[in-house]
Amino acid sequence: MSEPRLAVIRDFRAEGWPSMDLCADQLIAHLPTESGLQATDFDPPFRRRAQRIPYVFGHRTAFNTDRLLNRHRFLPAELRCRAAGFDLFHIVDHSYAHIVRALPACRAGVYCHDLDAFGCLLDPARDPRPWWFRRLARRTLDGLRAAAVVFCNSREVGRKLVAAELVRADRLIHAPLGVATEFTPESAEANSPVVPGLAAGSYLLHVGSNIPRKRVDVLLDVFAALRAQFPALRLVQVGGPWPADLSERIQRLGVGPAVTQVRGLARTDLAKLYRGAAAVLVPSEAEGFGLPVIEALACGTPVVASNLPVLREIGGKAVMYCPVANVPTWAGTVARVLTEPAFAPPRALRLQHAARYSWRAHARIIGEAYRNLLGVPCGFSS
Repeated sequence: MSEPRLAVIRDFRAEGWPSMDLCADQLIAHLPTESGLQATDFDPPFRRRAQRIPYVFGHRTAFNTDRLLNRHRFLPAELRCRAAGFDLFHIVDHSYAHIVRALPACRAGVYCHDLDAFGCLLDPARDPRPWWFRRLARRTLDGLRAAAVVFCNSREVGRKLVAAELVRADRLIHAPLGVATEFTPESAEANSPVVPGLAAGSYLLHVGSNIPRKRVDVLLDVFAALRAQFPALRLVQVGGPWPADLSERIQRLGVGPAVTQVRGLARTDLAKLYRGAAAVLVPSEAEGFGLPVIEALACGTPVVASNLPVLREIGGKAVMYCPVANVPTWAGTVARVLTEPAFAPPRALRLQHAARYSWRAHARIIGEAYRNLLGVPCGFSS
């Protein structure tokens, strides 16, 4: 008997979500050996329609229009045509959960990273959106609820899904993310700097997007406060590009010459940045998992993170925690890390804690869940 065929449905690469690409790539790499499933990378091309006439829409509006067309029209249509070639379906990103409705739902699963996509439905006052956005969010939520299984990256996200009555507990499976092999405390590769002139230990590092919940505004305020005590200190941010409000903040704080932003790094270069950082800062006000936490720990680097239940779950005793947006406390904690090496949790503890997270274990949990779905009588969703 041939191996069951699992379609791994990833985000469109054109959307530029490195963390989602990583999740898809690692699952595809490890599923065959960990579960015996035949994993296929379902990676259709991103069709550009509105972007052909940017003078009508504007470049950003044209791209977002194409995102909606590809997600909600072209991808479901292609899945309906090709679904018969697969036994099982895994949707890597919950913001694509609407496509469950184009599949045999009792053989489809969705990986839920956080509840951001449903914020406008759960708390409209805090996350006000236009009617069309709420309608798409509702469509996505309906797909999540229709899936046979929903995976969550942290127990905290699972708790929130159940508490909000988005997913029943008996359909929820905890499958933590892992650490890629590039993230190690040492490397055999030449240690040439990723950023020219950037010496090891001379900079703080932040890895992540600039969406509001990441609180990059707090990151910049903390860095500006530290510069008064450590004038040679630099800040490297991997993400971007800077939105207008953060660009203005950098100018107002007078830290522009000391701030470097880089994008599109290979994992080997990102690992170099982790290894060379004096500390990695994670000042978010909300997270689903916090992948940079375990990647930094795996490289042996101290981590200072917001005191959130999910980050405490992921980082344990290997991380230092500060209240969200409390700039004086953040600045004081990071200053102690810079001046008192023994203040941070021991390096051995950091490495030991990161070793708990494995992409192989991630694939094993997901593969076992899909194998349990085999044999269930199934038809296409309406």
